[in-house]
Amino acid sequence: MTTMQTVFTNARLADGHLQDIHVDDGRITDIRPVSSHGMGTAVVDLCGDLVVPSFVEGHIHLDTSFYGGKWVPHRPCTNGFDVHERVAFQAENMAAAEPMAERARKQLDLCIAHGSLQMRSHVMVDGSVGLASLETILAVREEYVGMIDIQLVAFPQSGILKSPGTPDLLNAAIGLGADLVGGLDPASFDRDVTGHLDVVFAVAEKRGVDVDIHLHEAGSMGAFTIEEICARTVALGMQGHVAVSHAYGLGDLGADAARKMAATLARSGVSIMTNAPGNHNFPPVALLRREGVTVFSGSDNIRDSWWPYGDGDMLHRAEIIGYRSGFYTDEELATSFDIVTAAGAKALRLDGYGLEIGMKADFVALPAAHIPEAVVAFPKQRRVFKAGRLVARDGAVLR
Repeated sequence: MTTMQTVFTNARLADGHLQDIHVDDGRITDIRPVSSHGMGTAVVDLCGDLVVPSFVEGHIHLDTSFYGGKWVPHRPCTNGFDVHERVAFQAENMAAAEPMAERARKQLDLCIAHGSLQMRSHVMVDGSVGLASLETILAVREEYVGMIDIQLVAFPQSGILKSPGTPDLLNAAIGLGADLVGGLDPASFDRDVTGHLDVVFAVAEKRGVDVDIHLHEAGSMGAFTIEEICARTVALGMQGHVAVSHAYGLGDLGADAARKMAATLARSGVSIMTNAPGNHNFPPVALLRREGVTVFSGSDNIRDSWWPYGDGDMLHRAEIIGYRSGFYTDEELATSFDIVTAAGAKALRLDGYGLEIGMKADFVALPAAHIPEAVVAFPKQRRVFKAGRLVARDGAVLR
């Protein structure tokens, strides 16, 4: 049985040229200058819109957002930023929130509508919730097959050593369907870097999965933990399979110490996720990339117990990263764009990603002359295509 080829004509690529993108069976089969099309070919006119690879939402929490539901006022911590207190607030808020599956669907629709078709979500797995949250999000993931590709991280939000039974739960979570094992502030939360990382990397080694660890720790404490993570990564031959999310402490270091740490990260193949939050120092993006570190991004929290912000738009996130990093030139703006596309795909080890022949036909068409303009304007008028099928248009998901 043959399938009808679709040609996406008048697609403006990053180099400014108008091209035809040929798609068959969900893959890009050819990219060539605009021409006439024969019988048996479906044609979609992109009208000169800029066409870019779909965005990579590299760090989000599908189980904890209140987006689309009742407004939940933010509660400040009693003394600055305290992860333990934020976790307690989250537990109280979630107990009164809409069902988790409904909240997760709303957040997924938001991200898809903006053009994110690849995602990594952290889901709570610890002694406080067991595997219940993961079971819910796994079921929602099945509903969205063909709309968005989702990796799930078993995330010990209440700690590993402080939360009884969590080591076994993390192992069980991988068996249930989670794709990665996570961790949380080994030094400041569990007060035992060695013990915490022993559990995380033991599960990763046993199950053959990647690692993505939340690290909010500041200054020298954060730097020490990163060094320990890098050492474990190299010792186990896991280069390219480990990520550190947030890594606020990298933003506290002086220039020489930051360069040294960047070199260590690059040698170990540990990637760094930053969403460039407004109330924290964050990793020095340009310096890390110059040293060869893979830097990617995600929305992180969207209207939840940690902060009321977030719109699920990774193109807007690129603008935020550029703004906070002091990126002004076209080359620098292209760096911001790479962080939410190709670099994210590398960190998540995605197969078939990119606007090239042979890759999956997952792309976004939007009104911009080129990538720098797209980053600073992040236009909301977008057409989103998954495997060559229109799945969202102008902020609305199509089913």
